[in-house]
Amino acid sequence: MSYTRLLYHIVFRTKYSKNTIPEAHEKELYFYIMGIINNKKSKLYRIGGTENHIHLLVDMHPTLALSGFMKELKESSSKWLSKNPHFPDFESWGVSFAGFTYSLNDKQTIINYIKNQKKHHKTVSFKKEYRKFLIDNGIKIDERYFLKE
Repeated sequence: MSYTRLLYHIVFRTKYSKNTIPEAHEKELYFYIMGIINNKKSKLYRIGGTENHIHLLVDMHPTLALSGFMKELKESSSKWLSKNPHFPDFESWGVSFAGFTYSLNDKQTIINYIKNQKKHHKTVSFKKEYRKFLIDNGIKIDERYFLKE
């Protein structure tokens, strides 16, 4: 038996950051995503976001690679969204995502951050938040590709 705790804070957005996730129906999407995560034998601690992006705090199963996990999550939820009449403007997810590991000591801080997304984005744009998120995690940003798709 192996023992792991792989806490990932993941951020992904709609294509071109379009506002295609209506607040009135976002919980439907969140429950669907929670089902995907549960089926991957992973644990979702928190999900939240706005009309154009989603944050997840997930304890991923150790057999999963983050890239494959996100590919399946985005593909499955994209198909579901395209068939759901509550999301008529949804086209697709953006190609990229950001995902970083954190310690258990950071868990509540990240949960609170995700809980407060709506309030946070009344004063901070997604682009500014995403840039800061990358910089704070030591990622060098190539401006030729930053949030282009």
